[in-house]
Amino acid sequence: SMKQNGVNVVSDFLTNLSLSGTKGGLVLISCDDPGGISSTNEEDARAFAPLSDIPLLEPFSPQEALDMTRWAFELSEIIGNIVMIRSVSRLSHSRADVRVGPLPEFNTTPHFDTHSPFHTFPIIAKHEARHRKLTKAEKLFEKSSFNTYTGPEHPELLVIGSGCAINYALDATDILGLSNRVGVLKLGTTWPLPKRLILDHLKRCERILFAEDVDPFIETHILALAAENAQEVGLKSFHGKRSGDLPLCGELTPSHLLNFLGRQFGIAWEEDAFRGKVGSLTQGKIPPREFGFCPGCPHRGSFYAIKTALAWDDREGFVSGDIGCYSMALWPTGFNQLKSVHAMGSGSGIACGYGKLQEFGFDQPVITVCGDSTFYHATIPALVNAKFNNADILLVVLDNSATAMTGFQPHPGTGKTAMGEPTQPVDVVTLCQSMGLEVHIADPYEMKETARRLYELMQKRGPRVIVLRRKCALVQGREGGFPYRMYVDQSVCLGEECGCGRYCTRIFRCPGLIWDKKARKAVIDQVICVGCGICAEICPQGAIRKEAKTEYTKQETK
Repeated sequence: SMKQNGVNVVSDFLTNLSLSGTKGGLVLISCDDPGGISSTNEEDARAFAPLSDIPLLEPFSPQEALDMTRWAFELSEIIGNIVMIRSVSRLSHSRADVRVGPLPEFNTTPHFDTHSPFHTFPIIAKHEARHRKLTKAEKLFEKSSFNTYTGPEHPELLVIGSGCAINYALDATDILGLSNRVGVLKLGTTWPLPKRLILDHLKRCERILFAEDVDPFIETHILALAAENAQEVGLKSFHGKRSGDLPLCGELTPSHLLNFLGRQFGIAWEEDAFRGKVGSLTQGKIPPREFGFCPGCPHRGSFYAIKTALAWDDREGFVSGDIGCYSMALWPTGFNQLKSVHAMGSGSGIACGYGKLQEFGFDQPVITVCGDSTFYHATIPALVNAKFNNADILLVVLDNSATAMTGFQPHPGTGKTAMGEPTQPVDVVTLCQSMGLEVHIADPYEMKETARRLYELMQKRGPRVIVLRRKCALVQGREGGFPYRMYVDQSVCLGEECGCGRYCTRIFRCPGLIWDKKARKAVIDQVICVGCGICAEICPQGAIRKEAKTEYTKQETK
């Protein structure tokens, strides 16, 4: 399982695996992220199904997600190939009661059959077999219970779609009172399309609307199907993303379908009233909140030190970033230090390119950052390339001993396997030293010292590495917390007269540092502050103070 970005990573193997085929059940689940809510793009991973000639299923509810996953394993064994399931954020983040049903029992013992080699040769024969498997899946899809129709026998307008868009379509027809005039064809099996089923429904209606998230995947393939069978289905009026009736980018919402159906049937509806009704179902309004590092996050200290070192150097140095919590350094929480964020490993790869431009007069320091998890996952090849080509880059490994952004799953440096069993960790420093790289270690909580070390390394040539090592604040909080109680001595704080423009709350902006509007001085929010003590270093007046917690038991935090 992965999201759409992960499918890109496995695509090389996927397109070959679908040639060799499988014996046991194998299912790839991609949770796409329409709107890029927590991703670097809103790519539609469904394109990999026709590219790889593998079946594709799309659930529209939690219950169907369970049932479809169970059946996908059965389908995989029936056709002897991998099967893909595509979810989206709104479904994957939802909750519902489901009927689990009986759990299967497994009595088989893993065994590799040495008489049946696992490879893609002969390629043409395997390619032909792959298409036969897909044809077999299509026959099963034609009678699949995951494809359902709701509405009159001959609707005035037919909505064809998949996933969460089906829920929006059903809601829209209900709200507008069109359930007896509009039909909704839910496709749970979207590649290969159940052609006969679709053609039978196309013949019953003149107007068709396609509803799906991100790309017009179903729309494009059904338009081709209708064109190939124009004599049978006749001329139709097609609406969707390709026609401009629905947005080509971003999430599909109930309002999009309500607006379209309202126009088509001349029905006025109050969008504000609808939003009010939706709002009444929530438990109060949630104030907007910008992206930000957690209180005590070591990345705040890391990027403050990077910002300081770049200012000292004064050669317009820049930071090439990667994927992780530290990606938020694109924004004020990380002092807007990241200038490039694309995919895991791309930060170091891009930096390698810039690090070889000296012969063209390039003299800007190139810093690239990655987390410890990303280092193991995708940075090592780029670092080998930097060493091999002697690229002028400074790699900053933000080692917080966690895969914090995506749920704290173990990585090779945590000392635990994916199953939670203890294991010998792979050390970042030792690994870098084995490549013959110059490696340094610093503490991001000691911002001035870290900035000094960064500045010194920026004056050198060739690939260099510095590991900024400090546990994630959430991990440290679970393992004993932090040693200090922070407070602001408001008799020392100059407030607006400080001359720094409220630097502590406006620029450093740790959530635990807030502005006392009544006293017009900075103050610590004791509910949010974790007591890391890092902010005491940034006040020019020394007004931010720290005192040791009497109840604190000293633990290793690095």
